[in-house]
Amino acid sequence: MNRALSLRLGRPRDWLIGVLLLVALLVTVELAVGWSTLLAPWSSFPPLTLIWLVSLLALSYVLRAVRVYEYYVRRLEERFVLVLRLSVLHNVANNLLPMRAGELVFPWLMRRYFGHDFLGAAFSLVWIRVLDLHFLGLIGLWILSLRHPSWIWWGLAGCWLAMLVALAWVGRGGARWSPRSRPGRALARVAEAAPRDLGVVVRVYLWTAASWSLKFAAFAGVLQHFMAVDFWRVLAGVMGAELSSVLPLHGIAGSGSYEFAAVAALVPLGVDPRLALSGAVNLHLFLLGSTLLFGALALLLPRASIDEND
Repeated sequence: MNRALSLRLGRPRDWLIGVLLLVALLVTVELAVGWSTLLAPWSSFPPLTLIWLVSLLALSYVLRAVRVYEYYVRRLEERFVLVLRLSVLHNVANNLLPMRAGELVFPWLMRRYFGHDFLGAAFSLVWIRVLDLHFLGLIGLWILSLRHPSWIWWGLAGCWLAMLVALAWVGRGGARWSPRSRPGRALARVAEAAPRDLGVVVRVYLWTAASWSLKFAAFAGVLQHFMAVDFWRVLAGVMGAELSSVLPLHGIAGSGSYEFAAVAALVPLGVDPRLALSGAVNLHLFLLGSTLLFGALALLLPRASIDEND
């Protein structure tokens, strides 16, 4: 029996805001830099280097699928190709849809492909995002250490990593928590979705770290081609762009919000605003081009959903 699940990919207001941000970006770039001037450096980008950077980003996508597989290892055993398809399509939706509507694709596909509870998958994604933010915190400490080398950053990094133990503790506590109030039950569902085994937390975190490291390496390589600035500034620009997802406004394909976050991170560090804008836009174009390529390849992967097997 087929089960249809309606997926609401953003409200009309979200799409309207996204369109306005896109138009604002197009106009701002033309007035501040000029599109022909901004795109010109692509002609001098070494093709082999570009292929290498795209490959690094592709491998980071594969590792993202590995961590999802590790997170649900008992349920997704021997179905990694389908997990890879799910993970890549989720990331594609995240990169293209406005207002983070793409996050809904993960629980939707988990239900469609594996019969997983929609809310349970959504709560699990919350914990995956917690691990993402945690590792980005480590990268932030690394950037600070590159700017002002000191032993204190290593100490802070050690304390930061020790917080991972709390994640397994929350998972074990959530399994025994049975509150009666509605807010309490919601919090219990979130806690239940957390990994309960410290070994699983460590493995998922290591895959998270490897994935983000490759992604930052690829993005830093691209951004440095368009901005001849210190490496730590390049990393800060990549960090700002990636953190654009936490902004209250998120345009279609991140247009406007992605560039704003990158520029906001670079300009206070002494980077010329027009140079920062050029670098941010070109980095975003690299991301979107790779996203479309990976999305097309993911659609070629075999699929066997619950719906099709019913």
